[in-house]
Amino acid sequence: MDRRRTFIWAVCGVLAALVVGGCYKSVAHPVIVDTPQAEPVVHRIIVGTSVENRSIECLVVGQGRDVTFILGAIHGDEPAGTPLVRQMAEYLARHPNLLQGRKVVLLPVANPDGMARNTRLNALGVDLNRNFSAANRTNNTLHGHTALSEPEARVIEQLIGQYAPDRIVSIHQLTQTGPEALSSRLPNGCIDYDGPARALADRTAEYCDLPVEKLGARPGSLGSYAGLTLGIPIITLELPRYANRLNSEFLWQRYGQMLIAAVTYPARPK
Repeated sequence: MDRRRTFIWAVCGVLAALVVGGCYKSVAHPVIVDTPQAEPVVHRIIVGTSVENRSIECLVVGQGRDVTFILGAIHGDEPAGTPLVRQMAEYLARHPNLLQGRKVVLLPVANPDGMARNTRLNALGVDLNRNFSAANRTNNTLHGHTALSEPEARVIEQLIGQYAPDRIVSIHQLTQTGPEALSSRLPNGCIDYDGPARALADRTAEYCDLPVEKLGARPGSLGSYAGLTLGIPIITLELPRYANRLNSEFLWQRYGQMLIAAVTYPARPK
């Protein structure tokens, strides 16, 4: 007991000396030491399969209420959007500050069979960007005999219903199989928009060399469905015809800031 009492008095003496000497200050509440924010996890989800049973993978980053949906390669011969979408996922994982209050849903390859075949259409010869249940759709062999007849289109519709995005960015590329004369009229591409998306289109155009062009709502397109039927602001990036020959780093340098501007809209990227 005497040893314990002696030890306690010794500790008290040391603390008293520190206080008197100015080396120790008591606090009335715990002090929280700031630590670097952990990088957000990129959740990889198989959300469906194509006609030829290829997996359709979705990437989800962030947990906030403000949702941006970005997709590429709904036309299989327009592959330049895919590396951009993947680069976007990597960038968001490295910059968690962008995800405060936000969630980003990414679909790198919306048409995996078409990409494997290097064709605009899916494996059944249907243009997925004409297969949605928009008011202006037409039923035929090219557009599908019924709305959402194709599993790939149903995946996109499912993601829109599940995540209720505040805005959508669909990345395309000018090709010979695209709308008539578009590649010759706008060889460097453009930003098209549908629904209440003019302000979003103008903002993203500030961060790239693509002009804003209203091309008109195509029958049964994703733009018609999301923008006009559902009222979701949607922009369509028509990248130049040569974009698929650029490496992913160059594509990101050229168009990455534009995608960041879409995610942070209406705020500006910092």
